[in-house]
Amino acid sequence: MLYLQNLFSIFEELFNTVMIFDILLVVLGFCFLVGGCIGCIIPAMPGPPLSYIALLTLQATRFADFSGKFLLITAIVTIVITVVDYILPAWGTRKWGGSRAGTIGAIIGLLVGLFFAPIGIIVGPFAGAVVGELITGRNTDAALRSGFGSFVGFFFGTIMKLTLCMVLTYYYVKELIVSIFI
Repeated sequence: MLYLQNLFSIFEELFNTVMIFDILLVVLGFCFLVGGCIGCIIPAMPGPPLSYIALLTLQATRFADFSGKFLLITAIVTIVITVVDYILPAWGTRKWGGSRAGTIGAIIGLLVGLFFAPIGIIVGPFAGAVVGELITGRNTDAALRSGFGSFVGFFFGTIMKLTLCMVLTYYYVKELIVSIFI
C-alpha cells in the first residue's frame, strides 16, 4: 500500500511539473505573439517569425495538436512574407515611376536604415530612392514621387505582416481555447 502511495505521489508531482511547464510555454508563446504584432509596426523586430515561434511553443504543450502540414504551410507563408516585406519598398519605388537608380537607392537606403532601426528602416528606403533619383538628374517632384512609392511599399509590407500575425494569433488562441474547454 505504501508503495502505491509513493507511486501516486511521484506521478502527481510529475503531472504538476509537466502542467507548470505547459503553462510557462503558453505564457512564453503569448509573449511571442505580442512581440510578433509589435514587430509588424516596429521594423527592427521580425514580427511574423516571432508569431510563428508562438505556434511552435504551443505545439510543444499538451494544449495543441497542429498538423505537420499546417505548420509547414504557415512556415512557408511566414518566410515568403518576411522576404517580400524587404522587397516591397524597392518595388513601390519602381511602380511609382522611379528609375533603376531610385530602386537601387531604396535598397541601399534600407540596408543603411537597418543600422538606425526602427526609424531608419522607414526613412532609409524613402531617402535612398529620393537621393538615387536626384543623383541621376531627375527633378525633385519625380524624386519625391519615387520616395513616396518606397513608403507605399513599406506600408503594404506592414499590412501583410500584420494580417499574417493576426491569422497566426487566431489559430493560437483557437487551439488553446478548444483544448481547454472541449
